[in-house]
Amino acid sequence: GELQDGEVVYCHAPPGYATVGADGRPRVCRIEKPIYGMAQAGRRWQRSLFPWLLQWGFTQCPSDPCVFTKSQTIDGVPQRLVLGCYVDDLFTLYSHDGAGSLYERFTSDLASRWNVEDEGPVSDLLNVDISSANGCVTLKQEKYITHL
Repeated sequence: GELQDGEVVYCHAPPGYATVGADGRPRVCRIEKPIYGMAQAGRRWQRSLFPWLLQWGFTQCPSDPCVFTKSQTIDGVPQRLVLGCYVDDLFTLYSHDGAGSLYERFTSDLASRWNVEDEGPVSDLLNVDISSANGCVTLKQEKYITHL
């Protein structure tokens, strides 16, 4: 993501840098671009990502603005993508994969626009354990409930 025109963000100096100037006043750093781990970094990335998703033809969910859907028929096969965005992570559900699929086209375009990493099949998301077998998806919050 990028900072908006006129937006100014400061942070403490990182370890190894002087934290106090010669005048005895604390030193801070002016951020030129959001960096991973900053509290604002995820939101800045979403400011860039969300308009791109809408241009790509996704529909933003009215009840949750971090969820997007897209349906398209490719070579006579109806296909669907559902994306969830949490801070700076994307969770993707898709009906078809492989060469020429909507999912493959989307992930290719996404990777050409941003430096992204596919972490493979999800096993947990926001304290929900996710597993799948024989075309069935199972969601459990056992660890979360036990932790309470």
